[in-house]
Amino acid sequence: MFSAASKKPSENQAAILTQPRPGTMLIRQGIVVDHQQAQKADILIVDGKIADIAPEIHIIPKQCEIIEAAGLYVMPGGIDVHTHFNIDVGIARSCDDFFSGTRAAACGGTTTVVDHMGFGPKGCSLHHQLNVYQQYAKETAVIDYSFHGVIQHVNEDILAEMASMVEEEGISSFKLYLTYGYKLDDEEVLKALIQLKQVGALATVHPENDAAIALRRSQLLEQGKTAPKYHAVSRPLECEAEAIARMINLAKLAGDAPLYIVHLSNGLGLDYARLARDNHQPVWVETCPQYLMLDDSCYERQDALKFILSPPLRPATEREKLWLGLVDGSIDTVATDHCAFTYHEQKQRGKDNFSACPNGMPGVETRMPLMFSEGVMKGRLSPSRFVELTSYLPAKLFGLYPQKGALQAGSDADLVLFDPEQEVAIKHELLHDNADYTPFEDIQTQGWPVMTISRGDVVACNGEFTGKAGNGRFIRRKPFDASAL
Repeated sequence: MFSAASKKPSENQAAILTQPRPGTMLIRQGIVVDHQQAQKADILIVDGKIADIAPEIHIIPKQCEIIEAAGLYVMPGGIDVHTHFNIDVGIARSCDDFFSGTRAAACGGTTTVVDHMGFGPKGCSLHHQLNVYQQYAKETAVIDYSFHGVIQHVNEDILAEMASMVEEEGISSFKLYLTYGYKLDDEEVLKALIQLKQVGALATVHPENDAAIALRRSQLLEQGKTAPKYHAVSRPLECEAEAIARMINLAKLAGDAPLYIVHLSNGLGLDYARLARDNHQPVWVETCPQYLMLDDSCYERQDALKFILSPPLRPATEREKLWLGLVDGSIDTVATDHCAFTYHEQKQRGKDNFSACPNGMPGVETRMPLMFSEGVMKGRLSPSRFVELTSYLPAKLFGLYPQKGALQAGSDADLVLFDPEQEVAIKHELLHDNADYTPFEDIQTQGWPVMTISRGDVVACNGEFTGKAGNGRFIRRKPFDASAL
C-alpha cells in the first residue's frame, strides 16, 4: 500500500504479523504505553480481551498467534470522539459512510469512534436520529462505535426524553449547536444544561456566535467578496471565543453543569476555558490536528476550497497556543471532526460563493500518526501524554473506560502498534477514506501505525485493511461522572 516514494521502510516492519488469523494472541516485548508509564512487556489476548500484561509471559495457550513487537510502541487503540459519517448537511451528504469512515479510522490506529449524529426532521425526538444512525452503522462499521445525541430544539418532551437516552440507550453525551439551522438560543441552552446534568450526561457544544457570523457573511457577499478566503473572514476567532465564554457562564448558572468544548481553534477561547477551570468549573476542551498543523494561509491556495470548515483555520500564531494547551493539560482530547466531502465535486459548490461550500474535511486516518510524529517524535508530548489525549481521556469523559482506553486485564484488546522508525510522507493515495484529497498532503511524518487490533482481531496491518464490515459493535456508554475524572 505504501509507495517507495512516500515511505521509508523500517526493520521493525518485518516483525509484524502478515497473515493474521483469529484466536489467542501474544504481543511480545513491545514498548507498552498507557496514560501513566512506558515499559517493555508482553500482552496476552484471549477471546478479544486483554488477559495479562507482564515483563515476560511464559505460559502461552495452544494455537496462539505471536507478534514480535520489539522496537514498537504498543498503545491503547485511538478513540476519536468527534466524527461525522454519512451526515446530510442539507446541500450535500458526506462522502464517508460508516464503512469507509471506520475503515480509514482503523488503518490510522483508531479502534473506537463516537459519531456526532446529524440533524433529523424538524421537531423529531432524540431517539429518532439514534434509530437512523443505528441502521447506518450496524452492518457496516469495522470498529466499535457510539453516538452523541443531538439536541436541535428544546421543549418539555425533549427534556423528559433525555433520561431514557442515557439510562436505556447508553447515550451519555449530547451536542448543542450555537450556529447552523437548528441553533439553540440561550434559554434553550440553559434548560438543556440543567437537565443534562440531572440525568448524568455531558453537554458538548459547537461554540460560534451565529448573529455575528450572519452579519459578517452578508456584508462580505454584498461587497462581492465571495472567494474561499472570506469564509475565514466571516468567522473570526472572536466569534468562537465569545460563544465559549457564554457557554461557560450558562453552565455555571446551570449549577456547574459539565461542559465539553469541541474543536477549539484559538488561544482566546482556551484562555476562557482555563479561567473556568481555575475556578473549579467542570469544563473540558477538544482540539483537532488541522488547528495544530495548518493555518489560514491555506485560504490563499488555488485549492482553498479543501480547507473550508467551521471553525475555520486560524493565523499561524494560534497553533502554538494550542500546542501549549496540550502540553500544560489545558486541552484534554484530540479528535478530528472528520466530515469529508469530495473536492472535485461537492466542494466545487463554493467556487463562486464560499457560503455554498459544504463545511468539513477528512482526517480520521491521519490523527494518530500526525499527533505521534508532531507530538511524541518531536518531543512536545511524552508517549503517555499522547495516549492520554488520544485514548484514555476520551474514554474517561465519554463513559467508555475501562472497557476502552485502558491496558489492563479485562479491557477490550483494542491496540495500535507504532513503528517510531518508519517515515511516511502523507499522500491521499495511501489512505482509505472515500474523499479525493487529504488536507495534510506531503506532510512528512516520523513514526506510523503498523498494526491495529480491534477486540483481538487485526483490522489493519502494514498499510493494508484486514477488517470486515459489520464487525464493529455499538458500545453503550456509562453515565457521565465527573468524580471519576
